[in-house]
Amino acid sequence: MKQQSDKTKDAKKAVHLFVFPGFADWEAAHAVAELRRHGGYTVETVGRTMSAVESMGGIVVQPSRILTDIDPGNAAVFILPGGELWEEHLPDPELVDLLTHLDGNQTPIAAICAATIFVVANGLLRGRRHTSNGLAYLCKHAPGYREGSTYVDEPAVRDDRLITANGLADVEFAREIMAELEVLNEEERNRWARLFRSGRIPTERNPA
Repeated sequence: MKQQSDKTKDAKKAVHLFVFPGFADWEAAHAVAELRRHGGYTVETVGRTMSAVESMGGIVVQPSRILTDIDPGNAAVFILPGGELWEEHLPDPELVDLLTHLDGNQTPIAAICAATIFVVANGLLRGRRHTSNGLAYLCKHAPGYREGSTYVDEPAVRDDRLITANGLADVEFAREIMAELEVLNEEERNRWARLFRSGRIPTERNPA
């Protein structure tokens, strides 16, 4: 059993969500909602600048932090949603530096859909099991990708504080992030995932 002081310390950390023009707003939505609702975490939206950005769905988001203003000790997890921008391979040394620092600080990093390209292309895998939108997708979009031996053909994969998922696995992505942060127990997480995947509201059983 963890000491209460450890849990209190973790509860003060914030979930960090990277936002940028055209980010896939739905891909991290389940994760941030459930981490707030069941984990009691606050959420920081992180931008390259403090200028508002418009998501792929047209939602305008005002960043609450910029990349250079992140305290690694205050980050419970750093979430990278997908978006077409990742496939353009734009240089982003500030983001690379931050993720490298977070990884070295043992802060979980979670990337979904095309954001997995950035993780792979910038040497953040370190031999860990991972997934994406298919092995061929990574081979095509991540120059120099040589870690196919640790690729796993699953909706979402979690290995040593790295969570990756394909673009259709927003529910599984959220479940793995919740598991990493020990939000809900395993049975509750799996039940939650089944409910959202089935799209069926459970009915109360009639009294015997």
